[in-house]
Amino acid sequence: MTSDQERDELREQLTTAFEGAEFPVGSQMDLVPTLPEGPGTSFEAGDVSFTAMELAAKLGGEQEFPYDNVEDLVDDIMDGLENQGML
Repeated sequence: MTSDQERDELREQLTTAFEGAEFPVGSQMDLVPTLPEGPGTSFEAGDVSFTAMELAAKLGGEQEFPYDNVEDLVDDIMDGLENQGML
C-alpha cells in the first residue's frame, strides 16, 4: 500500500513534469514535449515506479481530455492510478 507521503511525492513529480504544458491540452501527445526524457520519463515514490509511456498505456481510458490546467490533469492521473491498482 502506498503511503500518503508517497502519494504526495508522486503528485509533486507529476505536477512538475506537466505544469509546463500549453493548456488546454487535448491529448496525451500534447504532454510529451514537457517531459524531460520524453515517454521514458520515470516517476518513482517508495515501491511505486512507472514511466510516462506506461502511464499513458494504462490510464488512457481514465483520462478525460481536454484539460484546462495541471491540477485537473494530475487529479485524474492520481485517481486513475488508484483505480488501476497502481497505488
